[in-house]
Amino acid sequence: MSQSQSANVQSTNSQSTRTRSTNMPPRSEAAKSKARFPLMQHERFRQVAIPSILAAILLIAWQLIVTEGQVPEYIFPSPLVTIKTLFSDWGLLGPALLYTLKITALSFGLAIIVGALIAFLFVQSRMVETAFFPYAVLLQVTPIVAIAPLIIIWIHSTTLALVVCSTLVAVFPIISNTTLGLRSVSPNLLAYFRLRRASRLQILLRLRIPSSLPYFFAALKIASGLSLVGAVVAEFVAGTGGSNTGLAYQILQSGYQLNIPRMFAALTLISLTGVVLFIAMSVLTKLVIGRWHESEV
Repeated sequence: MSQSQSANVQSTNSQSTRTRSTNMPPRSEAAKSKARFPLMQHERFRQVAIPSILAAILLIAWQLIVTEGQVPEYIFPSPLVTIKTLFSDWGLLGPALLYTLKITALSFGLAIIVGALIAFLFVQSRMVETAFFPYAVLLQVTPIVAIAPLIIIWIHSTTLALVVCSTLVAVFPIISNTTLGLRSVSPNLLAYFRLRRASRLQILLRLRIPSSLPYFFAALKIASGLSLVGAVVAEFVAGTGGSNTGLAYQILQSGYQLNIPRMFAALTLISLTGVVLFIAMSVLTKLVIGRWHESEV
């Protein structure tokens, strides 16, 4: 190859290189942000970071509004005053929290057992479901405040009465979701099981229950919070004093005494308890069905 031909080849290569470089699209802003914040690419980190940042912003705004507006503590305490009261009054709030957790845990467990058994009964017979499901709906739409006084009168044990009231609030989502899940099986798989002459128990254990697990755990997320709500509402209605008192009683007493910081501290404990229950149910759902069901993958 001559010297002039080699120069032409080199000039052609350089021009094509410049052309490719000019034709390359510039890096987008999304790509730049990804490079700057690599942790934001992890979904779990985003699920924790974004709500935490928003909560911090709201708390700072709350503190500034109360401080700059010079709002009295007996009207609207600041977050710092609430946290300080939470620690100073822990001798009252700590045992009350444990009692409320006790009612919540007992009612939640009872709601799971009763709700699952009723759902199993409903799925075995359409006639039974048609006859009794409207009464489950009627029980759900009846305000617990209206029937709680009757339950407290009928049941002499205050703790048992509170558990029953809270269970009535939490049981319906388990009945409804579990029944729906037990019926939401693949028709082809159901026909295959029947073709293989599987018994009702085998169909229930090997087909219906695995298919219903996503619905069941979704119900647990709802029922866990409702158990706490039912426990607090039942405590409000009962208004019990003495050693067996929950957070609702502390809220009532704080209102009578105009101790608004203690009231906010008790409300904070109730809210945090509800968040912890939901997170616990979410983690349990992830552990049980996270590896095989598409809703948790």
